[in-house]
This record gives sequence, C-alpha cells and structure tokens, in this order.
Amino acid sequence: MNIYINGKVADITLDTEKNLGEVMSGIEQWIAPSGSRIGKISVNDKDVPDDELNQAFCIGIEDIVKLDISVSPWRELAAEAFQFLYEACLLYEKAAFNERKQIYADWQKSSAARFLTSDIPDMYILACHAMSGEGLSIHEFSALIEERLREAVDPNREISNCEAQVKIIAQRLEEFPLDMQTGKDQRATETIQLFSRMGEKLFRILLIHKSEGLSMETFVIDDLPARSFMEEFNTALKELSSTYENRDTVLAGDIAEYELAPRLLNFFAALKNITKSGSSVLSEP
Repeated sequence: MNIYINGKVADITLDTEKNLGEVMSGIEQWIAPSGSRIGKISVNDKDVPDDELNQAFCIGIEDIVKLDISVSPWRELAAEAFQFLYEACLLYEKAAFNERKQIYADWQKSSAARFLTSDIPDMYILACHAMSGEGLSIHEFSALIEERLREAVDPNREISNCEAQVKIIAQRLEEFPLDMQTGKDQRATETIQLFSRMGEKLFRILLIHKSEGLSMETFVIDDLPARSFMEEFNTALKELSSTYENRDTVLAGDIAEYELAPRLLNFFAALKNITKSGSSVLSEP
C-alpha cells in the first residue's frame, strides 16, 4: 500500500494493521500531537464520503493499492466549521418557517457539525438551541459565530483589535472596589461579566496557538509558565466570584484591583507578543 499525506509520499511502515480502520487509527494518533486533523480520505483514487467511512474502514489492506489522506491544521478546520455554520444561519434566517427544520437537520449531518461536537461543543450546543428556537436569536448567534471565526482565521489580528477593550476592562477592575462601596452594583456586575467574556476570549486564542505547537511549559506569561499562570488566573477568578456573592466587598475589591486587573493586562501582552507566520485560512464573512 502506498500512503500519501497531502499529496506527498508518507514514510509509514505498517505492522499489525489488517484494515483501513486500523491504519487510520494509527495515522490519527501520529498526527494528533501536531494539532492537525484528518480531513478527507481517498482509497484507490476514490474519495470516501463521510457517511461511508464506517463501511470503508473494514476494507482489508490487501485491497488498498493507494491511500490518499488530506490533513489540515486544527485552526483551519475550526474556521471552516464556523464558516459553514455562519452560512447555515444566514440561510436559516432568510428561509420560510417551514423550511428551517430541514436546514437545521442538514447542518447537523454535516462534517462541520461533527467537528464542533467533538472539538468545540459549546458552539455546537448554542447552534442547536438557536436553530431550534430555544436559545439566542439567529441574528445574535451569527454575531457570536463571526467573533469565533475571526479568532480562528487570524488570532493575532483579533488580539490587536481588542487591546482598547482590554485596557477599559482592566481600568474597571481597578475601580471595582469603589463601585461596590458606593452602591454601584449594576456597574460592578457588568465589570465582572465583561472581564469573564474577555478572559474566555484570551484563553480561546491561547488554545488556538497551542494547537499550532505553542508549549504551555515554555510560553511565559508574567514570568510564569503558561500552565501555571492559567491555574493562578482561574483560582483568582473563582475567589472573586465567591467573595462577590458573599458580599465581602473589601476582599472582592482587592482581588479585582490587585490580582485580576494586572493579570488580564499581562495575559493580553503575552498573547500580543506571539509572532506567527502564515496568513489567514479563510476570508471573513
């Protein structure tokens, strides 16, 4: 069997594999550490559709002369899944009411939906709720997809574009103690919400870089390995939530001002300093 990955001969020696499924399982384990995923499979110059994979995996290796495998970076597959979902939502929004159920069903059967199910389940769940009329409106959800698509397409650009917002949130965290002391509860709650959303965004972008080989041990944030920084960041966030719920205004204010505000700025600065080569994988919607 001749094995090709992205059109190039792969130096892979088969051992005990008896069928295509066992071969693909081994190859998947081999490429997984790089953050890549298998996108398309062709057996003897015939593409294998997604809905025929289980059947194809039973093919014995003695019946395979040529195996072509398309491998894509995780970030590219994520961008493609978001792009497909975005287009499905546009179609759904413009469709007549009686046509929407079929659009939703078609999307659920797509490879894009399967990717989200396994790799980005929060967006899959939100999509299901939106297209079943139980969650965000399609218009609101589409805006969220656009944000996630921008992150996948060009994380460096997305980081640069949120710099002003990060500084505003850090300033609000520094003002958080005064807001609590002066009874500005609504503004204090908004500050926590803004901080949480931005923190989630920065973590998502960090994980995108991780999928492309960034080491959580050698990447340093505020003089700490990224893994250690993330643990301390999450601990401080949990402490803030607990003290805020218990109305411990003094401790909550100290955590917000002296722990989370500087950590947010340092986290952002570290991500901004990441230099990556390569261009966007897809155009924005």
